[in-house]
Amino acid sequence: MQARPIIYGARYSVYVRGVLLALAEKGVAHDVVEVDVFAEGGPPREHFARHPFGKIPAFAHGDLRLYETPAILRYVYEAFEGPSLQPGDVRERAQMIQAIAILDNYAYRPWLWDIYVERVSIPKRGGIPDEQKIAEALPKAELAATALEAILGDRSFVAGEAISLADLHAAPMLGYFGKAPEGAALIERHARLKAWWRRLSERKSVAEICV
Repeated sequence: MQARPIIYGARYSVYVRGVLLALAEKGVAHDVVEVDVFAEGGPPREHFARHPFGKIPAFAHGDLRLYETPAILRYVYEAFEGPSLQPGDVRERAQMIQAIAILDNYAYRPWLWDIYVERVSIPKRGGIPDEQKIAEALPKAELAATALEAILGDRSFVAGEAISLADLHAAPMLGYFGKAPEGAALIERHARLKAWWRRLSERKSVAEICV
């Protein structure tokens, strides 16, 4: 029997969570080895053999070693039985890839670092949020939400009526973003985004990993 896949990373990471969601949706048993890249002194030395840039996640399956989330997700998509997680229609696949790019390039920074971290994480550690950073991030956060809604349209999920890698990429980010008052208010203002997040958060995988 082939070895279970191993994910190296911290369960709080949105990118680790995206991989865990894909494996959960596929029904693939797996193991997680916790690696905290924000630990004092940085990631453990042995982790650089898995990921030369010291990031997470890294992935192992038998003798295969991978790093970088898109490569890991592509492997999970093709290597294991279960739901496809990619639409069959070429146009919908292109929209899925577009949505993932929007999330990475335009949503991740304002939603997570500039709003969630400043408003939620820093005060939990006894710090004071940077109100200017939050204020400057809000228009960018709004634009990202609007762009994703335009792709979503009236469909249940980003790339059609079945869940795809784009939805699994988004769920961890939306889960954190919605914990900040500004994020919750933005999601509430965007009816399609709100309905999409409700559908995602009701899935067993997302409820267990992201909510």
